[in-house]
Amino acid sequence: MIPAPFTYLRVGSVQEALDALAEYGDDAKLLAGGHSLIPLMKYRLATPKVLIDISGIAELSGVTFEGDSLVIGAATRHAIVEHSPVVKEHCRLLAYTASLVGDPQVRNRGTIGGSVAHGDSASDLPVSLLAMDAQFTAQGRNGTRTIAAADFFVGFWQTALTPNEVLINIKVPLAKQRWSYQKFTIRSQDWATVSSAVYGNAVALGAMADIPIRARDVESALLQGADISQAALLADHNTSPSSDTRASSDYRRHLARVLTEDGLREALARN
Repeated sequence: MIPAPFTYLRVGSVQEALDALAEYGDDAKLLAGGHSLIPLMKYRLATPKVLIDISGIAELSGVTFEGDSLVIGAATRHAIVEHSPVVKEHCRLLAYTASLVGDPQVRNRGTIGGSVAHGDSASDLPVSLLAMDAQFTAQGRNGTRTIAAADFFVGFWQTALTPNEVLINIKVPLAKQRWSYQKFTIRSQDWATVSSAVYGNAVALGAMADIPIRARDVESALLQGADISQAALLADHNTSPSSDTRASSDYRRHLARVLTEDGLREALARN
């Protein structure tokens, strides 16, 4: 439970972070809240030689508007997302999902950008952001690019971010939709055994594959007029849940169907 030796570097701007990434290359990792990276380092599943601390970069934190989108800085802490009056008014799904991340200590240190950049399909925020068709802004030394949520998560603990990029912000459309977030855990503060996010007619699932995925068959069934019970039975179609100490793959399939039906009914009740 002791990390390998590393050098700690605190930077004050995005440009300084990009310069450090360019200098140290694959030996470097970005550090924000640390609640995803530090546990991996303790088990030596991650052994960066240099930690670049971006938690003090003011431009990476906060909630603003940009056109018809809500823009959340990547280093914005979960607790700020959870309690922000702006997020609660314009994106209640995101505020509620943030309130379920870990415990108060985690929410006051962990960041939304760190959560999504870690790319864990059992994490809460990636699932809801996928359902909302969020967009992720990444900055490299040659400029910025926008990555759609559907393209952002690419594999087990892997995202579309390149090693020399910094996640700058997350943009969420302001369109208000009926919503729900359902999460099954063994203990209240655990990662999700399975989760289901509903936003309008969009349904996203967590822990049902290596990455968060959209339940496209459910969405299609709803658009074709199927009732909620019929549509929810399709939730586990085209999924590949694992079996582990928390649940078998069959039980995860069952949970996906149950949580999706519960979520669709809760969302409908909010109309």
